[in-house]
Amino acid sequence: MTSSPTPPPTLLVIAKEPRPGRVKTRLTPPFTPGQAAALAEAALTDTLEAVAAAPAARRVLVLDGRPGPWLPPGFEVVPQCAGGLDERLAAAFAQVTGPALLLGMDTPQVTPALLTVGFGDCEAYLGLAEDGGFWALGLAAPDPALLRGVPMSTDRTGAVQHERL
Repeated sequence: MTSSPTPPPTLLVIAKEPRPGRVKTRLTPPFTPGQAAALAEAALTDTLEAVAAAPAARRVLVLDGRPGPWLPPGFEVVPQCAGGLDERLAAAFAQVTGPALLLGMDTPQVTPALLTVGFGDCEAYLGLAEDGGFWALGLAAPDPALLRGVPMSTDRTGAVQHERL
């Protein structure tokens, strides 16, 4: 008896609309708010293009703001909830059933091949970042409780999330 392949996951991207003064504010200075927003838009565009080219059950953009011309076709757009990043990530996972992989908007290194994951023999994926955070989180069975209370934007975020998983 052979096992059937697992279906592709829902791919979630959590992002802010790349508007000057609302994104990449840590880059100002040395960049102007307009330059920082242009960098954010470039990273988001690269991420969305990779997600659009990867196999997925659904493609969902969890957005703070409004979609713009940078959004390729084939994405559902849902608004982010209020609250801290842990709450917003938890709410993103609460919107899906079945396996899901969530990415941040700052993942221009992502390729469709890197997003082609199956959950046949694992329950979670965690893409750790060099700054101590994480850039991707995949859950075979999305459970928002796995994210709530994890301190975000610290040099221990990834380690705490790993322990939680």
